[in-house]
Amino acid sequence: MADGTELTHITADGSAHMVDVSGKAVTKRVATAQAVVRTRPEVIGLLIAGDLPKGEPLAVARVAGILAAKQTPNLIPLCHPLPLSGITVEFSTDESSIRIETSVTTTGVTGVEMEALTAASVAALTVYDMIKAVDRGATITDIEVLSKSGGASGEWTRR
Repeated sequence: MADGTELTHITADGSAHMVDVSGKAVTKRVATAQAVVRTRPEVIGLLIAGDLPKGEPLAVARVAGILAAKQTPNLIPLCHPLPLSGITVEFSTDESSIRIETSVTTTGVTGVEMEALTAASVAALTVYDMIKAVDRGATITDIEVLSKSGGASGEWTRR
């Protein structure tokens, strides 16, 4: 690449491969990610009142996010299977959106950013599924890593 870094999942001949992480140090690693479901204020009102046709979306989305984090290496081909020691899925609402923040922890040789992103994404998809009967126009935005810690690269936080 132009800046001198190499793509770690690409071999010299251009084929994809799973990176060998066996030489990396075992450390506690934590990643936090988010996704935002944007909808109409009336839908937020129905959600808060517990009056959505499919039931309570946040409880279902929390479980879906947790399950998704655990399934990440089955969904993302080059992700390593990791022993996850903690997964949280939290929600906050404002007038027209539901913000999903996930945090995933492991003690291992590689980070959990993909697990946190997968949890946030699937939780957002689940919220959409639960509210689509009243708002097919809802959108999912702002899927991003917010922070990570552990490993050789240390702490990182989105500014």
